[in-house]
Amino acid sequence: MAVAERAPILELKGISKRFGAVQALSEVDFEVFPAEVVGLVGDNGAGKYTLVKTIAGINIADDGQYIFNGNPVQIGGPTDVTKLGISTVYQDLALCDNLDVVNNLYLGREEVDTVPVLKEEAMERRSRDVLRGLSVKIPHVRTPVASLSGGQRQSVAVARSVMWDARLVMLDEPTAALGVAQTRQVLDLIRRLRDQGLGVVVISHNMADVFEVADRIIVMRLGRRVATFDVREATREEVIGAITGASSARVVKGPGPTGPWRRSWSSEHDSRTGGIRDDQDARLAGRPPEPDAAGRRRVAAGDRRAGADLGDLLVPESQLPLASQPDQPASSNRGRRHHLGRHRPRAPAG
Repeated sequence: MAVAERAPILELKGISKRFGAVQALSEVDFEVFPAEVVGLVGDNGAGKYTLVKTIAGINIADDGQYIFNGNPVQIGGPTDVTKLGISTVYQDLALCDNLDVVNNLYLGREEVDTVPVLKEEAMERRSRDVLRGLSVKIPHVRTPVASLSGGQRQSVAVARSVMWDARLVMLDEPTAALGVAQTRQVLDLIRRLRDQGLGVVVISHNMADVFEVADRIIVMRLGRRVATFDVREATREEVIGAITGASSARVVKGPGPTGPWRRSWSSEHDSRTGGIRDDQDARLAGRPPEPDAAGRRRVAAGDRRAGADLGDLLVPESQLPLASQPDQPASSNRGRRHHLGRHRPRAPAG
């Protein structure tokens, strides 16, 4: 008898998102399975947070399908996503330092009697049960959050996200600015979430932490999903190569990519980026950089007014608003305005 294929909790198909003239996401597919930790990685501006905000309902996709538990759903905002059982713990944790642990866990969802009085005992009892179920160690549930360590604060934020029947938890940089012991506490908590059957998405720049807890790693680059790795088969060099553009692996299921280390991207990728910088590839390959024959320079895609998660673009040097080109004689530059001020000829000596 054939074994039934495991179905994902969340599946996105062909998600695209544009902010004005900037294409932040381009036909991105994404899936998370029950009892799985997915590491979502990429360089700054790769589109990770635009994708996370789209999953969380903050950004509404322009195109694509949002499928939860096998059923297509329409997302109109964060409330719809919360009702599905998807929780997001952002890097700032959104905790109130002046409140204790119980009040933070119930923030905005306080239980009240028929008379408008809080059910303090019931709230405290359930808070202890949730923290105990996640093996979270804190001095007391009535301890003010301001007196907790970084790892304990992160654990309280995660506990708040799962105590309302969450099936998928997204963690934004969960180990950032934590010490060794606190990082270990958070990573152990992520494993316990997986053991309880939840899907977990970890967005992080820390490759060591990602490789320690993740089952799969999805790489974003310039608004596209460019590679998927099975942690048991992949190496950090392969993942970093996909992040920086030195590796051409598109989707890897099972064994990691094989073949030479440096490979060119597909024509679809080249049409958007204009190519990969030779000096970047040279550093990754351990050799001195070669001159860039195409004369390309990196410039930031500058419009962040819409909150877009933008990438770096490569444009020909001839299109940059510079005062002069490198191959022109120095005398032709006199009298022109540079980006740092007006060029002035050097005063004669003596």
